[in-house]
Amino acid sequence: MISHLRREYTQSGLSEENLQPDPQEQFKQWLQEAIDAELTEPNAGVLATVDSSGQPSTRVVLLKGVDNRGFSFFTNYESRKGRELAANPRAAMTFPWLEMERQVCITGSVTKLSREESENYFKMRPRGSRLGALVSRQSEIIASRTILETRLADLDKQYPGDDIPMPQNWGGYVLAPNAIEFWQGRPSRLHDRLLYTRAADSWKIQRLSP
Repeated sequence: MISHLRREYTQSGLSEENLQPDPQEQFKQWLQEAIDAELTEPNAGVLATVDSSGQPSTRVVLLKGVDNRGFSFFTNYESRKGRELAANPRAAMTFPWLEMERQVCITGSVTKLSREESENYFKMRPRGSRLGALVSRQSEIIASRTILETRLADLDKQYPGDDIPMPQNWGGYVLAPNAIEFWQGRPSRLHDRLLYTRAADSWKIQRLSP
């Protein structure tokens, strides 16, 4: 049993008066505070997708952009999450900033970024990461790690310089939110939960019971 693993939340509160009217701006504020606090991987979020049969799956991805379109990340389009997003282009993301007693939960629809935007980001990645994108047939079963290492060595010789092509099956997605919840831990488990939902061309903010 792990029921004894409990702690009180005491760091801060969250009020309607202190929120930005736009949830993306509020998210950027909290993300910057997580970066300033030197949290490990502050841009890491749990992405949930659902396949055509209704089976959900989750994994951690790294957020690479936040703008008025939504929240962007990159991956192999033929991976499990890519296949599931093709079948059901809706998803949820959670950013658990546990050290700050915070989390942000996002739901919405997902579309692919343009090839040009994906290539611009791909060129910014470390050389090893670009080669790795060519090596891996993400989510497929492989016989051994040796297959990956051999393929990496071959590609390293094939592309000795910095000109490494982006795979055709690799690129970005943007999650366009229809709801974003900001959660702040409070004493006695009476947490602050403030939910943004779309209302025409603006956002409505409501408080949820913890």
